[in-house]
This record gives sequence, structure tokens and C-alpha cells, in this order.
Amino acid sequence: MSNCEYKPGLEGIPATQSSISYVDGQQGILEYRGIRIEDLAEHSNFLETSYLLIWGELPSATELEAFEHEIRYHRRVKYRIRDMMKCFPESGHPMDALQASAAALGLFYSRRALDDPTYIRAAVVRLLAKIPTMVAAFQNIRKGNDPVRPWDDLNYAANFLYMLNEREPDQLAAHVFDVCLTLHAEHTINASTFSAMVTASTLTDPYAVVASAVGTLAGPLHGGANEEVIQTLEEIGSVENVDAYLENCLQRKSKIMGFGHRVYKVKDPRATILQKLAEQLFEKFGRDEYYDIAVALEKAVTEKLGNRGIYANVDFYSGLVYRKLGIPTDLFTPVFAIARVAGWLAHWKEQVEENRIFRPTQIYTGPHDFQYIPIDQRRDF
Repeated sequence: MSNCEYKPGLEGIPATQSSISYVDGQQGILEYRGIRIEDLAEHSNFLETSYLLIWGELPSATELEAFEHEIRYHRRVKYRIRDMMKCFPESGHPMDALQASAAALGLFYSRRALDDPTYIRAAVVRLLAKIPTMVAAFQNIRKGNDPVRPWDDLNYAANFLYMLNEREPDQLAAHVFDVCLTLHAEHTINASTFSAMVTASTLTDPYAVVASAVGTLAGPLHGGANEEVIQTLEEIGSVENVDAYLENCLQRKSKIMGFGHRVYKVKDPRATILQKLAEQLFEKFGRDEYYDIAVALEKAVTEKLGNRGIYANVDFYSGLVYRKLGIPTDLFTPVFAIARVAGWLAHWKEQVEENRIFRPTQIYTGPHDFQYIPIDQRRDF
């Protein structure tokens, strides 16, 4: 029998050392490379934040301009990838389409020169540039339309919104979306990042690393939660139904999507910023019909469960913001992936710099010396 202490989900067990991001769940602090998320949301943008995460420091004006230029140049994807996506079923989930498409990039850029800084930079640029294009392409393809070509005159966030519907987005909408990407870019060793690190530790290519992380993010207990928040608000239907809904959840001991976090025991700082972004959008474009329900639900959950450390997390308000931006519900998680590519690549780069393959142990609970029974002596049950 093993003397190891079993921790379901590896809760509280350090899996690595990292200088990329930091969370204090008791005080509601999130930092990227030591910079508070509130400061980055107010003063930075997604590509500058990505540079910070991946290369460890804020870029100079010249470095940022060069980085942004490379991203714009590499936004387009190979026509064979577009043709492949046209064969995907229209009913398929966009996360499945994204995982397949991200993996397919490795077929075109399969050289694994992990000790070559030029290769590493090229991989970073390609993944950051092409993932949004592939998400938008599948959205158009499944509606029977050709993908919208990237518009080089638009910045990263505005270009994605443009590729979704071939309309130049409002300046406020593009700004809000850029802040959303910054908020979702990184969050220590969450499930998808850990998946990326395990894959990276085998020294495979970064496209496989991102594809594995996308598959992990797709689950409803991780990135898929923001989709389920909207479904919850739809199910509640009105502010008057909030208390009854919550009471029913408590009686059934069912999870309330958008609340609670493995790390945060106070309100997620990203949820606070997202709520303010939602209010900015509502002031300009009209209030979302579900926002009042969301506010009432948050108030009720905080009153009932706040003493247990259960508060709104990043998923609770992000869906309302994306709805107002015109993003379909089943694209919420792919949008999360667009942002989190920055964090995955930062951890990929950090992992391969001092690599050791992940090989955890287990606690065996099965029998020993179990005898093989010939097939003619086995009973049917």
C-alpha cells in the first residue's frame, strides 16, 4: 500500500514553479508577471499583455509595433485548412472544430526546433494570429457562407468582431472585447494550462500543445461554464423567480454555474471588471434582458453562500458581455480559448526551457494475484 496522500484533482499540490501569474484567492488578487489585472485592463491591450506573459516583460514601443505587425501578417490560414473546416458538420460544437483546426496547423508547421528562438517566436505569432481566424471561419462556414478575410487595418480585437459578421465594429465594442481577452489570457495552473504543460513536457510541437488545451477547456467545469450561465438565466426567466430557483438548487445540492472557484474565496476580480464592462455596453447599446436577473442572482447567492466563500467568478458576467457584442452562445468558450492561447504559450515556453516530463504516480486500489479464467469457464451474467 502506498504511503502517498491522495488528493482528488491534485488539489493544493504544486505541479510546477512559475513566474507567469499569481493569484491570492483570499484577497481577490490576480497578477500577470507581478502587474495587477486591474492595471492591465485599464492601461494595456491584449497583444501587449500577451507579449508580457510570453516573454516576461512589457515591450518597448518598437518591440510592440513589430509584434503587432507580425500578428497582422499571419492572420490568414491555409486554404486546405479552410477546406477541411467546410467538411465539419454544421451541428458540431465550435470547440471541437477549433481543436481539430489547431491540431491541423501542426501539419503545416511541423518542425520541432524547440531550442531555436526564431521557431518559438514564429509558433507564438502563428497561433495568436490564426486561432481567431479559424474560430470566425467556422462560424461563417456553418452558416453556409465563405469565411471573411482578415482586415489588416483593424487591431486584434476589432478584426475578430469584423470577421464574425463582416461589419466594422463600434469602437467601444472593440475596446470592451480587447479587455475581455486580457482578463482571460492567463490564470496560473488551471485545468487547460496543466493539460498544455503535460503535453509540452513530451517536447511535441506547440500546435499539439494548444490543441490539447482546447480540448480541456471545452468542458463545462472549465471554459464551458459561461455558456451554461446564459442557459441558467434563461431558465430563471425573471427576477421574481430567482429565490425559488436558488432554493431548488440548494435543496438538490446542484452547482450554480458562474459561482464558486477552486482558488477565489471572494468575488473574482475579473468578474468585477466584466460587470463594469457590461454596464458600459448596456449604457450605449441597451440593457440586456438577463442582466437584472444576473444581478439579483448574484445578490441572493452572496447572501446565502458568501460565508462559504462562494462568489461570482469570471464566467458569470462574461456571457452577458459577449451576448451584447453579438457573439453566439456556443462561441463563448472558443473566445475564451482565443485569449487563453497567450497563457498556454507562456507556460509552454517556460516548460520547455527547463523541461522534465510529467509522470505522476498513482495509488492502486485493485486486486493482486487475480487468476486468469479461460473463456470456456467464464459465466454469463
